[in-house]
Amino acid sequence: MPSAITSTTPFPSVDGIGHDALSLRIIAPAYASPTGELNAVLQYIYHSFYFEKCGKEKTGETLVGIAVAEMLHLRLLGKTVLALGAPPVYCQCPYSCFNFYSAKYVSYSRSLKEMIEDDLIGERRTASSYEGMLRKLKNDRVKEIVSRILEDEKMHICILEEILRDFSG
Repeated sequence: MPSAITSTTPFPSVDGIGHDALSLRIIAPAYASPTGELNAVLQYIYHSFYFEKCGKEKTGETLVGIAVAEMLHLRLLGKTVLALGAPPVYCQCPYSCFNFYSAKYVSYSRSLKEMIEDDLIGERRTASSYEGMLRKLKNDRVKEIVSRILEDEKMHICILEEILRDFSG
């Protein structure tokens, strides 16, 4: 199994984070919404199957490595959601548990190039979302967590741009 494709910066701890409804509302969509980390994990794994089937094992392994990084983000966000005062339920708003996650949000493209384009769109959207969260958050501990995850997302964008260039070249 490929290793997680992450920055060398250690992930922050959630120790000392207490209930904070504002921070919870801000970061909750990053956890298990249509554009959240759970969706990214499933999408990268789905796409990796097709790359490996088409003989592009290295790219498939890269996508799995990104998926593993997204799993680490999901885990960290789940712990953060719990620390902030809500159960880490797979829904867009864990404090109300009404909008449950659905795998219908995964990009089920069948073209390898479209898969990478969809992954890149998702990473760019995610990075922009995390940047927006950082502008809204007042809790420095939660900001630290979001900043660290954003570091990985920017790395993933660079990797996906390189893979996409290979399709164009």
